Amino acid sequence: MVMKKIVTCAALAAITLSVPMTASAARYGFQTVAVNNSVFEVIPRSRRDADGYWCAAADFARRTLGAGWQQPIYVVRGYGPSEATGRRTAVQFSITPPKGVDLNNNTISVGFKAGQSRSVQSANGLCNRRQIFD
Repeated sequence: MVMKKIVTCAALAAITLSVPMTASAARYGFQTVAVNNSVFEVIPRSRRDADGYWCAAADFARRTLGAGWQQPIYVVRGYGPSEATGRRTAVQFSITPPKGVDLNNNTISVGFKAGQSRSVQSANGLCNRRQIFD
């Protein structure tokens, strides 16, 4: 009986410790995970639209990092494999400007380009936009 309790507790501890403590389930089918002290990833679960990535980034920056509404969120790396979970697609963000990237680039691009930024407030505003097409 004692051995069964020990094995059960060990299994629960292993499951609990295997999930990153800085992971969160963001709204609308995205997951956010800290990669290191300054970079976090937004990983899609069901939705894949750009607004959803920004929305999840704003949620993580505000709730987990304590960022203010005017704090910029920067794209560190556009679409690519997740370093934290191994999933095929993720976008990396930070609330500190990425090094070696032109932040004054005002070109229009599809998707995410390193150096792009939005304020937490602007990104959070995308949470309430309705998708026209799925």
